[in-house]
Amino acid sequence: MSSFDVVIIGSGPGGYVSAIRCAQLGLKTAIIEKYPTLGGTCLNVGCIPSKAMLASSHHYEELQHFADHGIEVSGEVKVNLAKMVERKQAVVDQTSGGVKYLMDKNNVTVYEGVGSFENATTVNVTKKDGTVEQLQGKNIIIATGSKPSTLPFIKIDKERIITSTEALKLTEVPKHLVIIGGGVIGLELGQVYLRLGAKVSVVEFMDRIIPGMDGALSKELTKVLKKQGMKFYTSHKVKEVTRNGNAVTVKADDAKGNEVVLEGDYALVSVGRRPYTDGLNADKAGVKLTERGQVEVNDHLQTSVPTIYAIGDVVRGAMLAHKAEEEGVMVAEYLAGQKPHIDYNLIPGVVYTWPEVAAVGKTEEQLKEAGVAYKVGNFPFKALGRARASADTDGFVKILADAKTDEVLGIHMIGARSADLIAEAVTAMEFRASAEDISRMSHAHPTFAEAIKEAALAATENRALHV
Repeated sequence: MSSFDVVIIGSGPGGYVSAIRCAQLGLKTAIIEKYPTLGGTCLNVGCIPSKAMLASSHHYEELQHFADHGIEVSGEVKVNLAKMVERKQAVVDQTSGGVKYLMDKNNVTVYEGVGSFENATTVNVTKKDGTVEQLQGKNIIIATGSKPSTLPFIKIDKERIITSTEALKLTEVPKHLVIIGGGVIGLELGQVYLRLGAKVSVVEFMDRIIPGMDGALSKELTKVLKKQGMKFYTSHKVKEVTRNGNAVTVKADDAKGNEVVLEGDYALVSVGRRPYTDGLNADKAGVKLTERGQVEVNDHLQTSVPTIYAIGDVVRGAMLAHKAEEEGVMVAEYLAGQKPHIDYNLIPGVVYTWPEVAAVGKTEEQLKEAGVAYKVGNFPFKALGRARASADTDGFVKILADAKTDEVLGIHMIGARSADLIAEAVTAMEFRASAEDISRMSHAHPTFAEAIKEAALAATENRALHV
């Protein structure tokens, strides 16, 4: 039996980043992955492949508007979906290969197989041929991630009634893609196929899309996606999904009980994700799970067993790759005797549609509910010279600041490059900047980032310069 200071179950962003940090800190580390490739859901069937498809489809969409820039393209422009999927897979393979390189570089021992507990200090690695190898761990980190959720009455056949995994490798552009769920994953994949020519309908139980984000972002994204051709059925409860050959029927009731029937050739079930602990045998180690199936942890991410930790999608909090990474580093440093800390309020959220949506901190709804006195600064992208030059004028930046202290409490944006711009917001809030602090920082001109400065000026005695 091989012995390690740390044994990590799962090689997603949380697991593999934790492995690297453990190794950097001098801990003998092993990582277990049941699939042949490293990187977990994010690298293989989530973040990376979806962004590759978004990028490819965005290029195709932009090509339709080249004439506006004085670029004339002769001949027919066609979508080669097979080539697009092939490129996506090449990006995935390269990225996953990069993780394998990092494991080798940092002397992390990789085991391919299903990791499960034998007891609180022993992990079984069940390999494809059925053989079992046991690893001894002074400390063990559960990083098994999540899987797509479904509804009890929906049977996922992975052909016509699909999850995000299958949506990333379709062999044809749907004629009508019905998406159940108006969250991040559904909207991103919906926009991919909308750009490629599909009719896309989104059915959402809540009264708005991206319901966890600030209401102003939801309203603006709805407006923009409708303009692009996406149809929305909010406040609709799906009650039945059936398949007949290549046809899929989705039935839903609106808030008044009226039935809506949508006929499509594919239905994408995108109603969130569930923590994945199947086959982990957590009970054998004495690890407790919550009613929601999450691994129960304390503020140090320790489970009910002090030498066993859990990170990422399998524990409480937002299911985000970068949140998992931060937690992986935190546990590694805690094991090395350091005193790391994560401010979960400053973990940004991003939707990679175009325009992109990003946010950090409190929403306006949360501040109202908490009874916090606040002020608002808004600035539209259409007032930016760079946005007009790039023909990316949809969206705005919204800053929420404490009414008395001027400390920034939340920054919400929708527009070009918001996924990158949100880092400035996180930095400012990490150092507890006031809106005036941001307003007095020099921002290069012309850039999209100027929208943040202008929104800060708007929050500071309504001093925005360009509106």
